[in-house]
Amino acid sequence: MLLWWMSGVPLLGGVLLVVVGVAARPRPGLAVGAGIGLAAAVLGLGVAAAVTRPTAAAPLLTGMPVGLAVDGLSAVLVVTVGAVLLAVLVFAAGEPDLRTGRFVGTLLVFAGAMLVTVTATTLPPLLMAWEIMGATSWALIGYHHRDSAAVGAARTAFLTTRAADLGLYVAAGALLAGGVEDLALDGTPAGVWLHVAVAGMVLAALGKSAQLPFSFWLSGAMRGPSPVSALLHSATMVAAGAYLLLRITPQLAATGWAGPLVAWVGAATAVLLGLVAAAQSDLKQLLAASTCAQIGYMVLAAGVGGVSGGALQLVAHAATKSLLFLAAGAWLVALGTRELAGLRGAARRFPALGVVFTVGALSLAGVPPLSLWVGKDAVLAAAAHSPALYGAGLAGAVVAAVYSGRALWVVWRRPGPPVGVERKATGRVGLAMVLPAAALAVPAALVGIAALATGRGPGVVELVVSGGLAVLALAVTWAVLEQRDAASDPSGALLGWLGLEQLAHALVVRPTLALARALDRVDGGLDSAVGGLAHGTRLLSGLLDRRGERLIAGSVAAVAAGSQTLARWARRPQTGQLHQYLAQLSVGAAALAALALLVIVVR
Repeated sequence: MLLWWMSGVPLLGGVLLVVVGVAARPRPGLAVGAGIGLAAAVLGLGVAAAVTRPTAAAPLLTGMPVGLAVDGLSAVLVVTVGAVLLAVLVFAAGEPDLRTGRFVGTLLVFAGAMLVTVTATTLPPLLMAWEIMGATSWALIGYHHRDSAAVGAARTAFLTTRAADLGLYVAAGALLAGGVEDLALDGTPAGVWLHVAVAGMVLAALGKSAQLPFSFWLSGAMRGPSPVSALLHSATMVAAGAYLLLRITPQLAATGWAGPLVAWVGAATAVLLGLVAAAQSDLKQLLAASTCAQIGYMVLAAGVGGVSGGALQLVAHAATKSLLFLAAGAWLVALGTRELAGLRGAARRFPALGVVFTVGALSLAGVPPLSLWVGKDAVLAAAAHSPALYGAGLAGAVVAAVYSGRALWVVWRRPGPPVGVERKATGRVGLAMVLPAAALAVPAALVGIAALATGRGPGVVELVVSGGLAVLALAVTWAVLEQRDAASDPSGALLGWLGLEQLAHALVVRPTLALARALDRVDGGLDSAVGGLAHGTRLLSGLLDRRGERLIAGSVAAVAAGSQTLARWARRPQTGQLHQYLAQLSVGAAALAALALLVIVVR
């Protein structure tokens, strides 16, 4: 029952909060208070599940059970999701427009779907949870529904991830066709169906995790509230795809091609989206691009079979990135901007939050001994068999130090004039905003050390090389920025996320719309043809009614009259007199004899 409660509490509680919040509109404090209580319960249940490692199964359809389980990989995730959910809801209590039942309830439903995703052992519950995550992420990104940009960003994120999600349905069909009747995620279908199933799962995972070429949707998703970014884009939605790939590493290796493909996609995303992050002038855009880059290391780990390194990277990234998003959201409330040029001196004005942000940024840069330094190196150690992959991963780590150092340099500069103000500034950061970010700073700093203490971390070589490069890149970045004294340096394609969204429109959206318009014209032609056929049928029926019915009626009447005439003629010989019958018989016999004679003569 523990597993059912762990996912059922946020799902049912969230739905109830949404319904009550829309119908009854309770006081804002009640909704967020109830949400925090439910999140605390979810965290407690997650810790209990991580300790006891329960399993659960229930029939859905014949041969398709709903299977849930907590193992070594999912145990880490259920605790991480519960902790980040609690921190995000405490932060949301500090923003008046987020204290609604609609927001809190939707956030809980999303978290419940993520918990089902990470504990699912069969495809049916994964599919259902995957769909719920997609729907609720659309609602959360577009929470400010009067903001057309937010609504458009939510639509882009939903359509992009939904297009990739079709891969899961392809995978389900391939599992069944390949003999995996229970649709178990660890099943290996026979023959070509293995390749089809793996291809479908890889497509769905890359789309959900905003890896190349799907990365662009995460840029628009930053239009959502900061707590949404902290939860969806650090520990849950974008992490779900990487988690799925880590879960199916044996199948990736079995295909022979999927492992290298996934590894190189992750490495390329880590480098290219890291460069995109370094070029951003908006703090949330910088953090979004860096999310794609850091998730790239988890994808790389899945491709090379480094499950433990990928899991460590996932947890370290969740804590680090969620605290950075919360800090960015707090500064947005206090200063009214998220532009880097407008955030000069933000850490000096709010020193407690500045210290927390610094811990997160240094962890993101891979500076020893913080968590992402260890997590990233654990992934690099798993990729050490390929010098090219190792080099790409190391290059991504250097770029991470550059964009992290740039953000740190800006927030610790002397305060400047307001720039890029997009909302009314409150001028203060509440305790409810600082505490959850500070709590997340603890695992962001210590998870890696804990991994090293247990002997599960990377080797000394990886740690020394990457740590030294991160510190050097950080120092060089600060020195260059001191010389240039610039908070931002927009750079064309990098600032525009490599033009991926425009490319998607050119290669997918526009051709699809053109095909839809062509099919619409075909449909219109078919509709006209059907209408013309119907009109012709009506004309023919009218003509038959006017002409054909009369002709048929006349023919029937003529047949009837002829029959009556024949009947009268047939009655005439029937006189009842014997000599007349003999005479008729004689005439008939004579006629037959004449006919026989004629036949003989002719022959």
